[in-house]
Amino acid sequence: MLSLLLLSLGHGAVPAFLADHAPADRPLTLGYVPDAARADATAPWAVAERDRVVGLGHAVVDVRLTGATAQQVADALDGVDALYVAGGNTFALLDALRASGADAVVAERVRGGLPYIGSSAGSIVAGPSAEPATLMDDPAEAPGLTDRRGLGLTDAVVVPHADGKLPPYPLELIGRTLDRYGSDHELVPLCDDEALLITGPGWKVVASA
Repeated sequence: MLSLLLLSLGHGAVPAFLADHAPADRPLTLGYVPDAARADATAPWAVAERDRVVGLGHAVVDVRLTGATAQQVADALDGVDALYVAGGNTFALLDALRASGADAVVAERVRGGLPYIGSSAGSIVAGPSAEPATLMDDPAEAPGLTDRRGLGLTDAVVVPHADGKLPPYPLELIGRTLDRYGSDHELVPLCDDEALLITGPGWKVVASA
């Protein structure tokens, strides 16, 4: 059964999600995919996100896609109980997924029951297309990316930071995104204290302050 938690920013919903969907009989290991921030790996926001995940109290191992093979990614996923796909540039993340072949590997594992947690870019790529992120993230970070299909784990495309509180994503930009792409995609705007919870065929917006 599918188990996904797609965050905008806040991590408040993560502990309950892991308690409900990850193994409960042993300490957990979370796989952390940092590739959306590959151009800004040492930026304060990127470091802070990883620190928040470590702060959940579980073992965290990096699962790097850039330069990896599909088999290497598959081997890395063998050792994790849940996958956390961090934020950054949506197109850089999708490029890393596609170039490594990890897109197919991750989709197969998640459909097979591996819990998936996405944040911002990590939430967007879980959907059918990254196209609605075009106004929010710079596609030039992945100049070789020609296929913007997402992982297809849900029919919905998350639009994170929809409350306009993060300076790079003012309400005006969110509004233009919804206007431009809302007729072609099922968009779910999420405020930074919300998350999209997907279990099986259904989904709902939950608090995640």
